[in-house]
Amino acid sequence: MTERLKNKVALITGGAQGLGKEMAKSMIAQGAEVVISDINEQALKEAAQELSCNYMVLDVTNADHWQKTVAQIKEDIGSLNILVNNAGMGGGGDVESTDLELWDLVHKVNLDSVFMGCKYSLPLMRESGNGSIINISSMSGIVASHNTSAYNSSKAAVRHLSKSVALHCAKSTNLVRCNSLHPVFTRTAMVQSMIDSAPERNIEQKLIQQIPIRKLAEPIDIANAAVFLASDESSFITGTELVVDGGLSAT
Repeated sequence: MTERLKNKVALITGGAQGLGKEMAKSMIAQGAEVVISDINEQALKEAAQELSCNYMVLDVTNADHWQKTVAQIKEDIGSLNILVNNAGMGGGGDVESTDLELWDLVHKVNLDSVFMGCKYSLPLMRESGNGSIINISSMSGIVASHNTSAYNSSKAAVRHLSKSVALHCAKSTNLVRCNSLHPVFTRTAMVQSMIDSAPERNIEQKLIQQIPIRKLAEPIDIANAAVFLASDESSFITGTELVVDGGLSAT
């Protein structure tokens, strides 16, 4: 078995389930020491036990939580090489039906958390050397839809914020890179919940029909892309987006 992430320490937010958990599993398999974080403490403990990794309860919308988490990693482990800003939420509604409270919440969870993650992790990542920040956006950050205005906006902003962070890192240190990762509809609990609660029938088939290769992504598809961005194989890649959407954005 190869160890593409040997001697690297990774922090993955939203790591208790779904894509976060799958990325943690894949990075551990590649030799990384992984810390998963989540606001759901019970699910987090169960995931950490299953994966045999460290965990820290983290509310990604809270600046104090971020600072304490990074400080704890520095004290316990001493370094941080990989940051995966994965925690997020959905949020349906067109521009007229979306109220300001939901708009603010979606941006707080999906965008502000990424800003804080980058801001508070960078000093330790700079000290640790050879770092990679992976901000999980969405194909919805590239291709808009009429009924997910807040989600589209927040994920598109993650894409551009990642470029800004990458340019800052290039000027302040040549040791840390930053890229965004843009998955299509993926078989996770969040997507399944959306399918189950949709008023339309055959919603899953309608999602699949939008994807040129005619299937939903699996969590491992996204995890493989994250491992690549975390590894030294992508050492000359920064400030860009890796789109894993089965060709949807090409249509």
